[in-house]
Amino acid sequence: MSSKDWLEKDFYAVLGVNRSASPDEIKKAYRKLARDLHPDRNPGNKEAEEKFKAASEAYDVLADDKKRKEYDEMRSLFGSGAFRRGARGGGTQFDPSDLFGGFSGGAAPGADRRFGGSGFSDIFSSIFSGGQPPGSTARRGPQRGRDVETEVTLDFVQAVRGTTLPLTLRTPGACDTCRGNGAKPGTTPRACPKCHGTGLISSNQGSFSFSEPCRDCQGSGSVVDEKCPECRGTGGVTKTRSINVRFPAGVADGQRIRLSGRGEPGDRGGPAGDLYVQVKVRPDDLFGRSGDDLTLTVPITIVEAVLGTDLKVPTLDGPVTLRVPPGTPSGRKLRARGKGVARKEGQAGDLIVTVDVQIPATVTGEARDALEKFGKLTPPPARERLEARLRRAD
Repeated sequence: MSSKDWLEKDFYAVLGVNRSASPDEIKKAYRKLARDLHPDRNPGNKEAEEKFKAASEAYDVLADDKKRKEYDEMRSLFGSGAFRRGARGGGTQFDPSDLFGGFSGGAAPGADRRFGGSGFSDIFSSIFSGGQPPGSTARRGPQRGRDVETEVTLDFVQAVRGTTLPLTLRTPGACDTCRGNGAKPGTTPRACPKCHGTGLISSNQGSFSFSEPCRDCQGSGSVVDEKCPECRGTGGVTKTRSINVRFPAGVADGQRIRLSGRGEPGDRGGPAGDLYVQVKVRPDDLFGRSGDDLTLTVPITIVEAVLGTDLKVPTLDGPVTLRVPPGTPSGRKLRARGKGVARKEGQAGDLIVTVDVQIPATVTGEARDALEKFGKLTPPPARERLEARLRRAD
C-alpha cells in the first residue's frame, strides 16, 4: 500500500471508530463488519464484497501498532488529500529533495525520528508519483494478497490435547478459466495504449508533476478486449477451499493462530496473504483451566474432612487417587502432578483439586445425637482473643 493510499483513505471512518479507539475497540468493530459483510452472508453482493475488503485493509493497518503510528503521523503532517491542488505557475518538474537540500545528507533534521530514517524526500516522492519513484516508467509490481481472518470453536478437550480440523473458506482466488489474466480463453491481454504498458499516467499541475495509476487499465499496464466469461475480466473469482489446520496442544481461548501464505492470493504474481484463525474454546462442565494447570472442585463430607480419606478423581487421562489428610479444611488444594496441559517440551501442568466440605442443611435423629456427642468429646475452638475483646467491650 502506497503513502498516497494512506493519505486518501480514512481507515477510522471505514471501521466506524474514532482516532482514540483502543485496540480492543478496533478489533470489535472489525469483527462485526467482517461478520455482516462476509461473502458467505452476501453471495453475489459486490458492494458488500468491496466493503469487506475495505474493512480488512483498514484493520490490517490499525491493528498493527507500528503501521497505525506511521499512518496517524503521516495524515497529521500532510492531511487527507494533501497536495491534490497544484500551485499556479510554470510546469517545471518538482524534486522533493530540493526542500531539504540545505541540510547535510539531503534529509531534514528529525526525519529519521518520525519516519524510521526514510526522510521527507522519500515520502514526498511516494505521494507525487502514485507510490512509484519520480520519473519511473515501470508498471506497478506484484502486490501481496490480503490477510484473511476466521474463527473456530474447539471443545475443551480438543484445546488441551491439540487437534487437526478441516476448515472451509470462501475467499477470492485466481480464475481457473483464464488463469488470472481476465482474457477469454484463446485471447491474451494487450499493452494499454493510454499508458503504453507502464500502468502510470504523468501530468503537470502547476509547479508539480504527478504520476498516478492509469484509469483505463487500473494500473496493470494491460487491457482485455474479450473478457473471460467466468470472471468477467477481473481475473479473480470467489472460491471455496478446504485446508487442514493443526491446533497445538494447550491452545487457549482467544489465541490467534497465523498460517503463512494461506490468505488471499496476490496480484500480478505477488505472494499470498496470511490466514489468521481466532480460537474460541467451549467451557467444560467439570474442569477449569489456569495456564497449564487444570482445575477441579470436589465435594467431601464432614467425616471425610475430619478423619481423612482416599479420594478418587477424574483426569483427562483416566482416574487417579489423592490422599485427603485428616483435618482437611474446606478450600484446601491437592495436586495431581503431570495431569494438566501438555507443554511443547514434553512436560505437562498439574491438576489442582480443591476440596469443598459439604455442610448438611439439617440433621435429625441418630445423626443429630451423634453430632452432639461428637461436639462434647472434641476440644472447643480457640476463641481466647475473641472473648478478650468482648470482655473489654463490656
